[in-house]
Amino acid sequence: MSPKYSYCVIGAGTAGIAAARRIVEAGGEVTIFEQTDRLGGTWNYTDAVGKDKYGLPIHTSMYQGLRTNLPKEVMGFPDFPIPRQKASYIPAEDILNFVELYASTFELIGLVKLEHHVIFVEPVDGGPKKWKVAVKNLPQHKVEIHFFDYVLVCNGHYHTPMVPSIPNSERFKGKQLHSHDYRSAEHFKDESVLVIGAGPSGMDIALEISKHANQVTLSHHSPEPFKTVFPANLTEKPDVKELTHSGVVFVDDTRNDYSIILYCTGYRYSFPFLSPACGITVEDNYVQPLYKHCINIAEPTMAFIGIPFYVCAAQMFDLQIRFCLQFYTGRIGLPKKEEMRADEREQMEHRWWLGYKKRQAHMMGPAQGDYYEDLAKTAGLVPIKPVMAALHTESSRRFNDDLLNFRNDVFRIVDDYSFEEV
Repeated sequence: MSPKYSYCVIGAGTAGIAAARRIVEAGGEVTIFEQTDRLGGTWNYTDAVGKDKYGLPIHTSMYQGLRTNLPKEVMGFPDFPIPRQKASYIPAEDILNFVELYASTFELIGLVKLEHHVIFVEPVDGGPKKWKVAVKNLPQHKVEIHFFDYVLVCNGHYHTPMVPSIPNSERFKGKQLHSHDYRSAEHFKDESVLVIGAGPSGMDIALEISKHANQVTLSHHSPEPFKTVFPANLTEKPDVKELTHSGVVFVDDTRNDYSIILYCTGYRYSFPFLSPACGITVEDNYVQPLYKHCINIAEPTMAFIGIPFYVCAAQMFDLQIRFCLQFYTGRIGLPKKEEMRADEREQMEHRWWLGYKKRQAHMMGPAQGDYYEDLAKTAGLVPIKPVMAALHTESSRRFNDDLLNFRNDVFRIVDDYSFEEV
């Protein structure tokens, strides 16, 4: 009889819950440590910003009224779709309810230790278990030590703000905040607001704020103006060159005054609980060394679920977990470290050759289908249906072309390769 391996899962969001389900199916024992008092990860809304009652940084970046910017048809799991409803773009609370339904269906809730903050993870030499994990039981103010065979890091990457260094930022007399602390557009009533960054959240938030603010400027470095026709009080400008006491100077040397600057400039991958002995480094959001953007090459009994972005997230989480378990359960042999490093080097050199920047090391987007195929082929798994990446791509195009109306679209999956608008 094969031994029952123990797994530590860090985070009870979508990735962590999905990991637990597959581990249990594979015959493993799993413990999920979750810092907050509820599962769901970033989908958990709170009015609070800054620190929680235990003095820890608020994890979620969720804001009031958020609707998904991807259709629900690509946001479910391969064998557990989001329940049918008329709309394709649904409220954030519906996604939270879906994660809770998934956890309940597969009897995972009892595996979650809520309000348990992971302090430290380090490999153990010579012991029967490979990982030592220090966790603080927050309500009891007590540190616990646990040992595991495997560690799956599922803490997400939308929780630690990335704020650019802009000359003279200390001179600005108005308010500066990051979208991580944005909760409601109503707080911007009658303000003059500069939104820096035109990713999905930046464009969404700028549009919402424009319904309440006097003036909104969207600063970005996209080579062409967006096709979306914005409201009259929402204008576009290039990057910011420097701040002044009352506003900014843009790189085209024009100036404008603002009462609030809102940074929608993304997030840093952050794993403050990892010991240096884990062998993981993060440089400008390039996490390495990872085999297939997933398995820690330095310590292969550790894996990271959910590092790639611009993906069909839940679909990819499930595939990454099944990929790892193929090796961890011994169904197939893990390549030698030298082979994994060579694979990583080859893939990344190809990305650099295509013009990817270091901060885009794990960006998929149009390449996501190839990534899914590579994982499935390498581990002998059923791949994600190609229709998922195709619908993701079409939705992203419509987001950029018609931000005001794209959420009115309703889609239906026809088969493994095609979808239709209904």
